[in-house]
Amino acid sequence: MKEEKDQKINFEEMVKKIEALKKSGGIDLSTEEDLALAVMNLISLEEHFYFTAAKTEQPSYYELMNQAREIRKELMARMIDRHEGETWCVSKHLLATTMRLIEVGSKLNSDGKKEEAQKIFANGYKVFSLFWALRLKLMSVDDLKKRAANEKPWTLQGIMSKLVDCCDE
Repeated sequence: MKEEKDQKINFEEMVKKIEALKKSGGIDLSTEEDLALAVMNLISLEEHFYFTAAKTEQPSYYELMNQAREIRKELMARMIDRHEGETWCVSKHLLATTMRLIEVGSKLNSDGKKEEAQKIFANGYKVFSLFWALRLKLMSVDDLKKRAANEKPWTLQGIMSKLVDCCDE
């Protein structure tokens, strides 16, 4: 129980730091947040173009996927330094996870499963906050891995297992 309370406090502290940075005006987080949402949607487009290509056996969708990917890489480069080890790829996966959790939560909510939707939405917000913690250098990838090893029932372990040594763009 104490460990869960400590983790909740750490998450809340991280959110407070992000809010303080927003208010300080040191970074235009409104524009950055819009960019993050654009990147999420581009990741989703890449996935949809892939599945459409596979289902229709029309290779032209792979070209559309590549075009969406190139734009996503360009926008991510505005937010994340590619020379920060795994931070680039971790950030991409955190944003992709956030988008998927929002979509799942929305579906659950529209199906009348309000309580389940709220839990999914809360996890989406946690993942999005982790993205900002990395983006604003409030947390390192090593810090994220340490949290992943300790957090229950919401764990980053599943996410992190996919992020370690992932693709180089």
